[in-house]
Amino acid sequence: MDDIQAIEECFKKIANNLTDWIPEGIAEVDIDLLQRLNLLNVNNEEEDDELTRYFHVIESQEKITLVNEQFVVWIVPDLVDGVPITYTIIALNKEAFPHPEVAFATSGVYNTSRLVLKVLERYLHEILENEDVLTDLKLLDP
Repeated sequence: MDDIQAIEECFKKIANNLTDWIPEGIAEVDIDLLQRLNLLNVNNEEEDDELTRYFHVIESQEKITLVNEQFVVWIVPDLVDGVPITYTIIALNKEAFPHPEVAFATSGVYNTSRLVLKVLERYLHEILENEDVLTDLKLLDP
């Protein structure tokens, strides 16, 4: 899906019912999540040639939308009780309606553009790995 208007409509539907789309909820970025994603090891700057890093960027007053053939990502800044928070929603872009896979929020010392992008990249990598496993399982199913 690369129709900007359709992507905007998808965002509205997803954002209005995020708990229905992502029942596990929004992951809060903290030290535990960074540890789980292996982002605390500064020597772990691995490059993954399979991960598509080229996105079409759509900026609006309320959010930044990143779109490529694999993903739609919405990065939404917000202010909750005077505290800046950045919400990020990652959806697979392989059907008529992007399917949300994960959402995370950064605030406080974790709310930096560099960290948001590192966490985003790690989640994109995990989603691609999961999709590869699912594809392999489908190929094995008679």
